[in-house]
Amino acid sequence: MPRKTSEFDRIISQDEQSADSWQLSLRPRKLSEYIGQDRAKKNLSVYVKAALNRNEALDHVLLYGSPGLGKTTLAGIIANELGVNFRQTSGPAIERQGDLASLLTNLQPRDVLFIDEIHRLPRVVEEILYSAMEDFALDIIIGKGPAARSLRLDIAPFTLIGATTRAGLIAPPLRDRFGVIEHLDFYDTNSLVEIVTRAAGVLSIEIDSDGAREIAKRSRGTPRIANRLLKRVRDFAQIEENQNLITREIADRALTYLEIDEVGLDRTDRNMLQTMLEKFSGRPVGLETIAAAISESTETVEDVYEPFLIQLGFLMRTPRGRVVTEAGRNHIEGNR
Repeated sequence: MPRKTSEFDRIISQDEQSADSWQLSLRPRKLSEYIGQDRAKKNLSVYVKAALNRNEALDHVLLYGSPGLGKTTLAGIIANELGVNFRQTSGPAIERQGDLASLLTNLQPRDVLFIDEIHRLPRVVEEILYSAMEDFALDIIIGKGPAARSLRLDIAPFTLIGATTRAGLIAPPLRDRFGVIEHLDFYDTNSLVEIVTRAAGVLSIEIDSDGAREIAKRSRGTPRIANRLLKRVRDFAQIEENQNLITREIADRALTYLEIDEVGLDRTDRNMLQTMLEKFSGRPVGLETIAAAISESTETVEDVYEPFLIQLGFLMRTPRGRVVTEAGRNHIEGNR
Protein backbone atom coordinates (compact mmCIF):
# COMPACT_ATOMS: atom_id res chain seq x y z
CA MET A 1 0.00 0.00 0.00
CA PRO A 2 1.54 3.37 -0.98
CA ARG A 3 2.39 5.79 1.78
CA LYS A 4 -0.01 8.70 2.02
CA THR A 5 1.63 12.02 1.25
CA SER A 6 1.28 14.46 4.12
CA GLU A 7 1.09 18.22 3.75
CA PHE A 8 4.67 18.52 5.03
CA ASP A 9 5.93 16.26 2.20
CA ARG A 10 4.50 18.48 -0.52
CA ILE A 11 7.04 20.66 -2.25
CA ILE A 12 4.27 23.23 -2.81
CA SER A 13 3.29 23.35 0.85
CA GLN A 14 3.03 26.98 1.97
CA ASP A 15 4.04 26.06 5.52
CA GLU A 16 7.65 26.45 6.56
CA GLN A 17 9.60 23.20 6.57
CA SER A 18 12.78 22.30 8.44
CA ALA A 19 14.60 22.06 5.10
CA ASP A 20 13.74 25.72 4.37
CA SER A 21 16.37 27.17 6.72
CA TRP A 22 18.54 28.02 3.71
CA GLN A 23 15.91 30.60 2.66
CA LEU A 24 17.00 32.84 5.56
CA SER A 25 19.94 33.98 3.43
CA LEU A 26 17.52 35.21 0.77
CA ARG A 27 15.60 37.58 3.02
CA PRO A 28 15.99 41.28 2.17
CA ARG A 29 17.00 43.67 4.93
CA LYS A 30 15.46 46.92 3.67
CA LEU A 31 12.02 47.96 2.46
CA SER A 32 13.61 49.09 -0.81
CA GLU A 33 14.79 45.49 -1.41
CA TYR A 34 11.44 43.92 -0.53
CA ILE A 35 9.60 42.85 -3.69
CA GLY A 36 5.82 43.05 -3.97
CA GLN A 37 3.17 43.99 -1.39
CA ASP A 38 3.44 47.58 -2.62
CA ARG A 39 0.48 48.93 -0.64
CA ALA A 40 1.64 47.48 2.69
CA LYS A 41 5.24 48.46 1.94
CA LYS A 42 4.32 52.08 1.20
CA ASN A 43 2.17 52.38 4.33
CA LEU A 44 4.83 50.87 6.58
CA SER A 45 7.50 53.14 5.12
CA VAL A 46 5.45 56.19 6.14
CA TYR A 47 4.74 54.86 9.64
CA VAL A 48 8.42 53.96 10.23
CA LYS A 49 9.67 57.38 9.09
CA ALA A 50 7.08 59.14 11.25
CA ALA A 51 8.09 57.13 14.33
CA LEU A 52 11.77 57.92 13.69
CA ASN A 53 11.05 61.62 13.28
CA ARG A 54 9.19 61.69 16.61
CA ASN A 55 11.79 59.46 18.29
CA GLU A 56 8.98 57.17 19.43
CA ALA A 57 8.24 53.47 19.32
CA LEU A 58 6.31 52.47 16.21
CA ASP A 59 2.66 51.60 16.80
CA HIS A 60 2.00 47.87 17.25
CA VAL A 61 1.68 46.08 13.91
CA LEU A 62 -0.44 43.08 12.92
CA LEU A 63 0.50 41.29 9.68
CA TYR A 64 -1.90 38.65 8.40
CA GLY A 65 -2.08 36.49 5.31
CA SER A 66 -1.37 33.00 4.03
CA PRO A 67 1.85 31.17 4.98
CA GLY A 68 5.00 31.94 2.98
CA LEU A 69 4.10 35.49 1.92
CA GLY A 70 6.88 37.22 3.88
CA LYS A 71 5.38 38.26 7.24
CA THR A 72 8.48 37.30 9.23
CA THR A 73 10.75 38.92 6.64
CA LEU A 74 8.74 42.14 6.77
CA ALA A 75 8.87 42.19 10.57
CA GLY A 76 12.66 41.90 10.48
CA ILE A 77 12.86 44.69 7.91
CA ILE A 78 10.75 46.99 10.11
CA ALA A 79 13.14 46.46 13.04
CA ASN A 80 16.13 47.05 10.78
CA GLU A 81 14.63 50.26 9.37
CA LEU A 82 13.94 51.47 12.91
CA GLY A 83 17.51 50.64 13.93
CA VAL A 84 16.42 48.61 16.98
CA ASN A 85 16.80 45.07 18.30
CA PHE A 86 14.56 42.32 16.93
CA ARG A 87 13.32 39.65 19.33
CA GLN A 88 11.44 36.75 17.76
CA THR A 89 9.18 34.09 19.27
CA SER A 90 5.89 32.35 18.51
CA GLY A 91 2.51 31.98 20.18
CA PRO A 92 2.85 28.28 21.04
CA ALA A 93 6.30 28.88 22.59
CA ILE A 94 4.91 31.26 25.24
CA GLU A 95 3.16 28.90 27.63
CA ARG A 96 3.05 30.96 30.85
CA GLN A 97 2.68 34.59 31.85
CA GLY A 98 6.23 34.51 33.20
CA ASP A 99 7.59 33.61 29.75
CA LEU A 100 6.08 36.74 28.24
CA ALA A 101 7.02 38.90 31.22
CA SER A 102 10.65 37.80 30.84
CA LEU A 103 10.64 38.79 27.16
CA LEU A 104 9.03 42.17 27.79
CA THR A 105 11.20 43.22 30.75
CA ASN A 106 14.37 42.54 28.74
CA LEU A 107 13.41 44.82 25.84
CA GLN A 108 15.26 48.08 25.30
CA PRO A 109 13.33 51.27 24.42
CA ARG A 110 11.64 51.06 20.99
CA ASP A 111 12.74 47.41 20.42
CA VAL A 112 10.59 45.14 18.26
CA LEU A 113 9.06 41.96 19.70
CA PHE A 114 7.81 39.67 16.95
CA ILE A 115 5.27 36.97 17.82
CA ASP A 116 4.54 34.56 14.99
CA GLU A 117 1.24 32.64 15.06
CA ILE A 118 -0.02 35.16 17.59
CA HIS A 119 -3.52 33.66 17.35
CA ARG A 120 -2.16 30.62 19.24
CA LEU A 121 -1.20 32.56 22.37
CA PRO A 122 -2.79 31.04 25.49
CA ARG A 123 -5.63 33.27 26.72
CA VAL A 124 -4.04 33.70 30.16
CA VAL A 125 -0.86 34.99 28.48
CA GLU A 126 -2.76 37.14 26.03
CA GLU A 127 -4.48 39.03 28.82
CA ILE A 128 -1.26 40.48 30.25
CA LEU A 129 -0.41 41.80 26.78
CA TYR A 130 -3.30 44.27 27.00
CA SER A 131 -1.70 46.56 29.59
CA ALA A 132 1.76 45.98 28.10
CA MET A 133 0.64 47.19 24.66
CA GLU A 134 -1.52 50.04 25.92
CA ASP A 135 0.28 51.39 28.99
CA PHE A 136 3.76 49.80 28.67
CA ALA A 137 3.24 48.15 32.02
CA LEU A 138 2.80 44.61 33.33
CA ASP A 139 0.10 43.76 35.86
CA ILE A 140 1.28 40.69 37.74
CA ILE A 141 -0.62 38.84 40.46
CA ILE A 142 1.60 37.69 43.33
CA GLY A 143 0.37 34.99 45.66
CA LYS A 144 -2.93 33.13 45.74
CA GLY A 145 -6.27 33.41 47.47
CA PRO A 146 -6.93 36.20 49.99
CA ALA A 147 -3.22 37.00 50.21
CA ALA A 148 -2.90 37.67 46.48
CA ARG A 149 -1.92 41.18 45.46
CA SER A 150 -1.37 42.99 42.18
CA LEU A 151 1.99 44.40 41.20
CA ARG A 152 2.49 46.81 38.28
CA LEU A 153 5.90 46.84 36.55
CA ASP A 154 6.79 49.55 34.04
CA ILE A 155 8.46 48.34 30.86
CA ALA A 156 10.24 50.20 28.05
CA PRO A 157 8.08 51.46 25.17
CA PHE A 158 8.25 48.77 22.49
CA THR A 159 6.64 47.68 19.24
CA LEU A 160 4.80 44.37 19.10
CA ILE A 161 4.57 42.86 15.62
CA GLY A 162 2.15 39.97 15.45
CA ALA A 163 1.84 37.63 12.47
CA THR A 164 -1.02 35.27 11.81
CA THR A 165 -2.59 33.18 9.10
CA ARG A 166 -5.90 33.16 10.99
CA ALA A 167 -6.79 36.76 11.82
CA GLY A 168 -10.34 35.74 12.73
CA LEU A 169 -9.04 33.69 15.66
CA ILE A 170 -7.44 36.69 17.38
CA ALA A 171 -9.54 37.94 20.29
CA PRO A 172 -11.08 41.38 19.54
CA PRO A 173 -9.50 43.05 22.64
CA LEU A 174 -6.05 42.06 21.35
CA ARG A 175 -6.76 42.92 17.73
CA ASP A 176 -8.07 46.37 18.69
CA ARG A 177 -4.74 47.25 20.34
CA PHE A 178 -2.82 47.08 17.06
CA GLY A 179 -2.46 50.54 15.55
CA VAL A 180 -1.31 49.18 12.17
CA ILE A 181 -3.01 46.20 10.50
CA GLU A 182 -1.75 45.06 7.10
CA HIS A 183 -2.94 42.18 4.94
CA LEU A 184 -0.36 40.48 2.72
CA ASP A 185 -1.79 39.28 -0.60
CA PHE A 186 -0.67 36.48 -2.89
CA TYR A 187 2.00 37.69 -5.33
CA ASP A 188 1.42 38.20 -9.03
CA THR A 189 3.61 36.45 -11.58
CA ASN A 190 5.74 39.51 -12.37
CA SER A 191 6.66 40.00 -8.70
CA LEU A 192 7.52 36.32 -8.38
CA VAL A 193 9.74 36.53 -11.46
CA GLU A 194 11.71 39.28 -9.67
CA ILE A 195 11.91 37.17 -6.53
CA VAL A 196 13.11 34.07 -8.41
CA THR A 197 15.68 36.11 -10.35
CA ARG A 198 16.98 37.75 -7.16
CA ALA A 199 17.17 34.39 -5.35
CA ALA A 200 19.02 32.86 -8.29
CA GLY A 201 21.58 35.67 -8.10
CA VAL A 202 22.12 35.17 -4.36
CA LEU A 203 22.48 31.39 -4.82
CA SER A 204 24.69 31.76 -7.94
CA ILE A 205 22.16 29.92 -10.13
CA GLU A 206 22.08 30.78 -13.84
CA ILE A 207 18.54 31.34 -15.09
CA ASP A 208 17.04 33.22 -18.00
CA SER A 209 13.87 35.34 -17.86
CA ASP A 210 11.66 32.65 -19.42
CA GLY A 211 12.92 30.05 -16.96
CA ALA A 212 12.20 32.37 -14.04
CA ARG A 213 8.70 33.04 -15.38
CA GLU A 214 7.95 29.32 -15.75
CA ILE A 215 8.86 28.74 -12.08
CA ALA A 216 6.93 31.84 -10.99
CA LYS A 217 3.76 30.72 -12.80
CA ARG A 218 3.68 27.46 -10.84
CA SER A 219 4.52 28.89 -7.41
CA ARG A 220 0.94 29.45 -6.19
CA GLY A 221 1.59 33.16 -5.64
CA THR A 222 3.98 32.36 -2.77
CA PRO A 223 7.68 33.36 -2.56
CA ARG A 224 8.55 30.47 -0.21
CA ILE A 225 7.31 27.96 -2.80
CA ALA A 226 9.04 29.83 -5.64
CA ASN A 227 12.42 29.63 -3.87
CA ARG A 228 11.89 25.97 -3.07
CA LEU A 229 11.03 25.13 -6.69
CA LEU A 230 14.07 27.10 -7.91
CA LYS A 231 16.43 24.80 -6.01
CA ARG A 232 14.69 21.63 -7.21
CA VAL A 233 14.74 22.80 -10.83
CA ARG A 234 18.46 23.61 -10.48
CA ASP A 235 19.09 20.03 -9.30
CA PHE A 236 17.16 18.66 -12.26
CA ALA A 237 19.01 20.92 -14.71
CA GLN A 238 22.45 19.89 -13.43
CA ILE A 239 21.86 16.14 -13.17
CA GLU A 240 19.19 15.22 -15.72
CA GLU A 241 19.91 17.89 -18.34
CA ASN A 242 23.65 18.44 -17.70
CA GLN A 243 22.98 22.17 -17.90
CA ASN A 244 23.97 25.07 -15.65
CA LEU A 245 21.45 27.46 -17.21
CA ILE A 246 17.75 27.09 -16.33
CA THR A 247 15.62 27.79 -19.40
CA ARG A 248 11.86 27.61 -19.82
CA GLU A 249 12.08 24.15 -21.41
CA ILE A 250 14.22 22.77 -18.58
CA ALA A 251 11.97 24.33 -15.91
CA ASP A 252 8.89 22.89 -17.62
CA ARG A 253 10.34 19.38 -17.77
CA ALA A 254 11.55 19.51 -14.16
CA LEU A 255 8.24 20.76 -12.78
CA THR A 256 6.30 18.26 -14.88
CA TYR A 257 8.51 15.53 -13.40
CA LEU A 258 7.58 16.89 -9.95
CA GLU A 259 3.89 16.64 -11.02
CA ILE A 260 3.29 20.37 -10.66
CA ASP A 261 1.12 21.56 -13.54
CA GLU A 262 1.02 24.92 -15.30
CA VAL A 263 -1.13 26.63 -12.64
CA GLY A 264 0.67 25.19 -9.61
CA LEU A 265 -1.58 22.23 -8.74
CA ASP A 266 0.09 19.02 -7.64
CA ARG A 267 -1.18 15.43 -7.64
CA THR A 268 -3.07 15.88 -4.35
CA ASP A 269 -4.97 18.94 -5.59
CA ARG A 270 -5.91 17.22 -8.84
CA ASN A 271 -6.92 14.06 -7.00
CA MET A 272 -9.34 16.04 -4.84
CA LEU A 273 -11.00 17.68 -7.85
CA GLN A 274 -11.08 14.43 -9.80
CA THR A 275 -12.62 12.56 -6.87
CA MET A 276 -15.38 15.16 -6.58
CA LEU A 277 -16.08 14.95 -10.31
CA GLU A 278 -15.97 11.17 -10.68
CA LYS A 279 -17.27 9.77 -7.39
CA PHE A 280 -19.92 12.43 -6.86
CA SER A 281 -20.66 13.36 -10.49
CA GLY A 282 -19.88 17.03 -9.86
CA ARG A 283 -22.72 17.40 -7.33
CA PRO A 284 -22.23 19.47 -4.14
CA VAL A 285 -20.17 17.51 -1.60
CA GLY A 286 -19.84 18.06 2.15
CA LEU A 287 -16.47 18.78 3.72
CA GLU A 288 -16.42 15.59 5.80
CA THR A 289 -17.33 13.50 2.76
CA ILE A 290 -14.48 14.98 0.72
CA ALA A 291 -12.04 14.40 3.58
CA ALA A 292 -13.11 10.76 3.90
CA ALA A 293 -12.93 10.20 0.14
CA ILE A 294 -9.30 11.38 -0.12
CA SER A 295 -8.22 10.07 3.31
CA GLU A 296 -7.43 13.46 4.82
CA SER A 297 -8.66 15.38 7.86
CA THR A 298 -11.33 18.02 7.42
CA GLU A 299 -8.90 20.65 8.76
CA THR A 300 -6.31 19.79 6.10
CA VAL A 301 -8.89 19.96 3.31
CA GLU A 302 -10.31 23.27 4.56
CA ASP A 303 -7.05 25.02 5.48
CA VAL A 304 -4.56 23.55 2.98
CA TYR A 305 -6.22 22.39 -0.22
CA GLU A 306 -9.33 24.54 -0.58
CA PRO A 307 -7.96 28.13 -0.38
CA PHE A 308 -5.80 27.94 -3.50
CA LEU A 309 -8.42 26.02 -5.48
CA ILE A 310 -11.00 28.66 -4.56
CA GLN A 311 -8.55 31.43 -5.47
CA LEU A 312 -8.09 29.88 -8.92
CA GLY A 313 -11.86 29.61 -9.36
CA PHE A 314 -11.70 25.80 -9.56
CA LEU A 315 -13.76 25.19 -6.42
CA MET A 316 -16.77 26.94 -4.93
CA ARG A 317 -18.36 26.76 -1.50
CA THR A 318 -22.16 26.71 -1.55
CA PRO A 319 -24.80 26.22 1.19
CA ARG A 320 -25.22 22.62 -0.04
CA GLY A 321 -21.51 21.80 -0.14
CA ARG A 322 -18.35 22.15 -2.23
CA VAL A 323 -18.70 22.19 -6.01
CA VAL A 324 -16.08 21.93 -8.77
CA THR A 325 -16.58 24.84 -11.16
CA GLU A 326 -16.55 24.62 -14.95
CA ALA A 327 -13.00 26.00 -14.96
CA GLY A 328 -11.94 23.26 -12.54
CA ARG A 329 -13.60 20.59 -14.65
CA ASN A 330 -11.90 21.87 -17.82
CA HIS A 331 -8.51 21.90 -16.08
CA ILE A 332 -8.82 18.30 -14.89
CA GLU A 333 -10.05 17.06 -18.25
CA GLY A 334 -7.26 18.94 -20.02
CA ASN A 335 -4.59 17.30 -17.83
CA ARG A 336 -5.66 13.70 -18.23
